Amino acid sequence: MAMTATLLTGCGSSEAPASEAAASTADSSTAVATAPAETTVADGELAADVQAIVDRGVLRVGVKNAVVGFGFQDTLTGEYSGLEISLAEKIAESLGVDVEFTAVTAATRTELLDSGDIDCVLATFTITDERKQSWDFSTPYFTDYVTVLVEDKSGITSLADLVDKKVGVSSGSTSAKALVNAMIEAGLIDGSGFDADTFDPALWTTGVSFQQYDDYPAISTALSAGEVDAFCVDKSILAIYKTEGRSYIDDKFSPQEYGVATTKGSGLSAYVDELIQGWLADGTIDSLITENGLE
Repeated sequence: MAMTATLLTGCGSSEAPASEAAASTADSSTAVATAPAETTVADGELAADVQAIVDRGVLRVGVKNAVVGFGFQDTLTGEYSGLEISLAEKIAESLGVDVEFTAVTAATRTELLDSGDIDCVLATFTITDERKQSWDFSTPYFTDYVTVLVEDKSGITSLADLVDKKVGVSSGSTSAKALVNAMIEAGLIDGSGFDADTFDPALWTTGVSFQQYDDYPAISTALSAGEVDAFCVDKSILAIYKTEGRSYIDDKFSPQEYGVATTKGSGLSAYVDELIQGWLADGTIDSLITENGLE
């Protein structure tokens, strides 16, 4: 199906301070026209919030813009590509509407969803029990693992080598908690003060410490500059930053299941989940994973 891309201006707010929020929401959004739906969820009256999207004619989706294979925006053309981009386009197609992409970060995606600036999030968003208390998630469409990227010259090759090191993580992500938990389980650090429910990367200093950044390029730059000793996040996200002279440590841990996030209790939640389950069953998602080199 041919699609035409048109650049629009992104909008919304951020969990970061106002000055940072303005920068975050200055990212472009892209509207992609879709043909009338050929494949739809079971016939029946649409929920009010889903009907509102149909009436508006646009599905607004928060996506990553710097994660190759999932959500990546070409800086020259403004076009988006990746597994999550394709899924968003297919959801919009099922509704018979256009799709508008707004670039989000781990720190901004939930506030934009809560404020109503976007309808759903497909942005390597890990499903956790804690998050499910605030937002709905679809059946997982991809499972990844957390690992750590380092400069080869650092000599760091394993979790054990990260003891007493400073690690760069993204604000609002679960990576720091996953790393601490893995180090505790490996017997490398004392876990007596660790509480998964209240864990705060900014306050944790036992055996490893963290520096939080607004986005992944900033962490990569900090790693190059020696501001941090390592860069921790899902391996699929790290792939774009694994350049010459950098390597993953030997360990991977904490399986991360990605799902489509929607407003808690919304009609869109059920609508999207039925679509995802159908595409998992018929092999559509497997094909998209292969197409985007994510096997």
